[in-house]
Amino acid sequence: MDDAQLHDLQERTPELAALLAEGSAAAAAAAEPDALEQVRVRFLGRKSRLTEILRSISSLPAAERPVVGKLGNVVRVELERLVAAREDELRGASLAAALTAERLDITLPGVPLPRGHRHLISRTIREVEDIFLGMGYKVAEGPEIELDYYNFTALNTPDDHPARSVDDTFFIDQRTAIRRAAGDAGASPAGAAAVSAAGSPGGDAAASAPVVGDLLLRTQTSPVQVRTMESQEPPVYIICPGKVYRPDLDATHTPMFHQVEGLAVDRGITLADLKGTLHQFAREFFGADRAIRLRPHFFPFTEPSVELDVQCLLCGGTGCRSCKYSGWLEILGAGMVDPNLYGFVGYDSGELQGFAFGMGVERMAMLKHGVPDARALFDNDLRFLEQF
Repeated sequence: MDDAQLHDLQERTPELAALLAEGSAAAAAAAEPDALEQVRVRFLGRKSRLTEILRSISSLPAAERPVVGKLGNVVRVELERLVAAREDELRGASLAAALTAERLDITLPGVPLPRGHRHLISRTIREVEDIFLGMGYKVAEGPEIELDYYNFTALNTPDDHPARSVDDTFFIDQRTAIRRAAGDAGASPAGAAAVSAAGSPGGDAAASAPVVGDLLLRTQTSPVQVRTMESQEPPVYIICPGKVYRPDLDATHTPMFHQVEGLAVDRGITLADLKGTLHQFAREFFGADRAIRLRPHFFPFTEPSVELDVQCLLCGGTGCRSCKYSGWLEILGAGMVDPNLYGFVGYDSGELQGFAFGMGVERMAMLKHGVPDARALFDNDLRFLEQF
């Protein structure tokens, strides 16, 4: 409203001028939205004095009607502008107060989150790998769902060997597995044979190609050794870490566990090389002062075969309940590769010699860290895992 309109309002309609002055003061004094809404209702609502004056124009003398109507609308528009302006001021002040009260000081340090770490099993596998990588070995991997040929036949295990028993091994019906893999419930036996044969690295070129037989969850990582020898010429120096499956469950056995197996094939390898390799590993894994011993044993794929014992970590060799008072703890099996195995991969058994070994990762972790029950490694109890 300009000065001329204000002067005209004061001269010709003092009541409207008084309403404007009172409404302006009330709007400016409103300190919160609710109070401002009351001002709007009081001065601009349907029962306000301004509305009554505008509605009564028809009863005024003809000469006053245009004046009161025009100036009444001027007062209404001005009051609406003042209320809207005050509403914007209050909204801005509220936002500024909220930003001040809720301000985030980015210079302050954040809330620390606990850092995780590798599981004890993963750490043990990495540690074993690092030791053998330092001795010149390479890491090799293979499928966990394996052909009977690689898990047993190519490892010098005949058909009537107890390890093939359904009670001792997780077998998979091959035809059902292939149908599921192909996504076709009507897959033919011929198609199953083709898929199984395709799974052999040796293919048709191998003299002893695997026959179509049962699939199974591998019971050891030894099949990786066979697959590696099929795919490369000697020398071979590998370790094979991975999951394996056996139907065992007690304080020291679980149905799924981890192994690290090793294989060395070259010219001139002897049992002394095996002992020296295992001695070096035991010293690095368990400590430089750890003594070892080899005991005769039997494995279908090594001849001669041995088991490796280390001096008991708990009693230092004096004898305790953990080592059954013998002073020794068995940690792995090993031996010289049976020459029969070379025939499955096309190696010359007259020129090559080798050794193999295998260890359970959970058992190694239990022995090194004093874990009494292997099942605790899979319970995912943070109170246990945070100790390692």
